[in-house]
Amino acid sequence: MGKEKGGFLTPKAIANRIKAKGLQKLRWYCQMCQKQCRDENGFKCHCMSESHQRQLLLASENPSDFMDFFSNEFLTDYMDLLQRRFGTKRVHNNIVYNEYIGNRHHVHMNSTKWETLTDFTKWLGREGYCKVDETPKGWFVQYIDRDPETIQRQLELDKKKKHDEDDEERAARFIEDQVRRGKHSKPEEETPVYTELKRESEDPVTFSLKSLPSTSVGSAPGQKRTLSTSALEVVSTKRKEILSGQPEVNDKMKKKKKKKSALDEIMEMEETKKKVQRNDFWLYPGIVVKVTTDRLGEKYLKKKAVVREVIDKYTAIIRMLNSGDKLRVDQIHVQTVIPVPGKKVLIVNGGYLGCEAVLQSVDEKGFSAMLCIDSGPLKGRVVPGVVYEDFSKLV
Repeated sequence: MGKEKGGFLTPKAIANRIKAKGLQKLRWYCQMCQKQCRDENGFKCHCMSESHQRQLLLASENPSDFMDFFSNEFLTDYMDLLQRRFGTKRVHNNIVYNEYIGNRHHVHMNSTKWETLTDFTKWLGREGYCKVDETPKGWFVQYIDRDPETIQRQLELDKKKKHDEDDEERAARFIEDQVRRGKHSKPEEETPVYTELKRESEDPVTFSLKSLPSTSVGSAPGQKRTLSTSALEVVSTKRKEILSGQPEVNDKMKKKKKKKSALDEIMEMEETKKKVQRNDFWLYPGIVVKVTTDRLGEKYLKKKAVVREVIDKYTAIIRMLNSGDKLRVDQIHVQTVIPVPGKKVLIVNGGYLGCEAVLQSVDEKGFSAMLCIDSGPLKGRVVPGVVYEDFSKLV
């Protein structure tokens, strides 16, 4: 049996496949025939072939159509790779191009209307396909997603972000608007005009003082008039009565103060709670919060967690509800969670601090809610107008 000359697993076949794999030199590639040659001699032989000559005759009839076709193919493949691989991220244009030419059957740039990658990048920016900017490290591109679903999703995210703004910022803007309106609506005060004081007549000014009758017995002219001892006693008695008040009235007031019902005590306790100043910390164990910062990672942003432990009023250990991870966060990086009506909440600030309540309704326009106290002596009390940051959902 004779020896087989060729085969798929022969060393020559394997070497040929290794050489054909990957990119070859661009100057030995024919875009019209889509033929890649390995060396200069092979490319010369291909140019002299009948098939190549026939393709040249076809291209010479209408060269602009062929160039536009290759340009559109290059643009379509490049944009598909940019959208699928990088999305809307900002990336260096050379990184995208290196991944694009990784396919050996790609459309080469020397067959398009763009001479260099920089010219192609500038053209993408002018035509509105991408956002391009030049830096010392080179040109960067960012894909612009014009899909209607993506645009609608972005509008919904912007609306939600606007709704989740901190109430303090809204209050600050409201105060600034009020001050600005007050300045515009306040009329300009007239500047007072000061004039010189002039007398109409030259007559001298005279004063007359009436002498008081003497209260001392047998006082002679020229002597100091003094009050008698009995008069001083009367004056001192009246002064004490004025300062102390009538005794009957004082007794009645004391009796009224002693007779207080349970309702009066509850009302006084409620008024006292309302006068309590607001705290600048609100973290409490057992409440549900939402992470509002991306410093902890994108996977924790806008995710809910449970406060497990409060360390120093402003810092807490939280456990994520979706993954169970434990994190240490500051209160400025989380916000309260508003549950659906009927769920239990904990009041974390304000006059009813520490009371458990049930959410009755939510006022979206006023960014507040109506709560019903569910614990303590004020159980059953309905509290309207509690702002969002003063209560949070209980586990």
